[in-house]
Amino acid sequence: LADEDVPAGDFQIQMQRGVPVLLQEGGVPFDLATGTPLREPTQQQLLDMAAEHATHSGIEATPVWLGEGGVDQWTLLSSRGTKRIAHVALGDAAGTELYLDGETGELQQDISRRERVLTWLGAIPHWLYPKALRENGPLWSKIVIWTSVIGVFLTATGLYVGISRWQRRRDGRRASPFRGWWYWHHIAGLLFGVLALTWVFSGLLTMNPWGLLEGTGISRQLRPQLSGDPPISQMKRFLADAPGRLADGGFVRLRSQSLGGALFVLAERADGSLVRLDAAGNPVPLGEAELRGVLERLDPPLSELSLLRAGDAYYYSHKEQKELPVWRATLADAQRTRVYISPTSGEYRVVDADARATRWLERGLHGLDFTGLRARPVWDIVTLLLLAGVTVVTVTGAWMALQRLRKDLSRS
Repeated sequence: LADEDVPAGDFQIQMQRGVPVLLQEGGVPFDLATGTPLREPTQQQLLDMAAEHATHSGIEATPVWLGEGGVDQWTLLSSRGTKRIAHVALGDAAGTELYLDGETGELQQDISRRERVLTWLGAIPHWLYPKALRENGPLWSKIVIWTSVIGVFLTATGLYVGISRWQRRRDGRRASPFRGWWYWHHIAGLLFGVLALTWVFSGLLTMNPWGLLEGTGISRQLRPQLSGDPPISQMKRFLADAPGRLADGGFVRLRSQSLGGALFVLAERADGSLVRLDAAGNPVPLGEAELRGVLERLDPPLSELSLLRAGDAYYYSHKEQKELPVWRATLADAQRTRVYISPTSGEYRVVDADARATRWLERGLHGLDFTGLRARPVWDIVTLLLLAGVTVVTVTGAWMALQRLRKDLSRS
């Protein structure tokens, strides 16, 4: 920390094993109480931390050590490259298991027996997500893309065949020439085939095949301009001045959220509420004057800034709650790039033309994410009914294929 001009980088501070710990990406956890690197926790300390987590979650448990190792099926996304992961069972009725970072004790994942079963029935087959395949990222991506391409082809050809076989009867009315399972597959395919095609096609787009939805890179261009690189001197000032000011705030975690080259820190309480602090530890809500000062230095420049009190097509609450009001900045570039900035925390999200297209092609088509359908339980009812129709198409099609295969095998 000798060089005052070195960028501080992102960091967070939280309590671990009863001491405040400084965490920086790629850095060694630092014990702020002693000023030394944090020692790795022992097995008993990891069990104690698991018991503490259970208590905070209202679970009566006696943690049992299940082992220590690397990534498994349940920590594929949450491990963030952690090499040492402790696996602990709480022994409760729900069969809850915890995964802790073996180097810091930080909770990586908690999952119950019910969640494990439902994941194997839902998310894992849906995304082709078994650990053995997902660990090889390039191979997994190619398999998902090409199975989606095959799905699009088969669905489109099935629709073509279904439409072409829709015949005119003697009385002038059109009807299906099939009977039995073939009839129901034909009718369901005509009714729900287009929906199945949009789902398969939009699922393909979620994989960004061959860089089709790669984007222009303006988001990466804007992030360093918006955040800047506060010098480590500001971080040292915060570490020196903030503890006395925050002692009675009930905060459980502090994390940096820089804006315009100045260091700010988000102090988080147990209920998830946030307070924005400056480098001296003083509360500083994000005001319009400060925000305009940052935005007007951007390239591309600011065109319009407004306080959005209701959601728009690209910022709204659906399956997760979005903060309102929120600042919406529109930039003077050809894409009319939008930046949504939280007045509470200063956190932001960049939405360029490619992100807006992706919103409709992916979230719209694949998740039925349209105005009028987002209200619960309307979205649930409509989605379940449509899924039931598509299920009829797939089940009848699979049954017919098995019957045809059985006949072909019996002839050979």
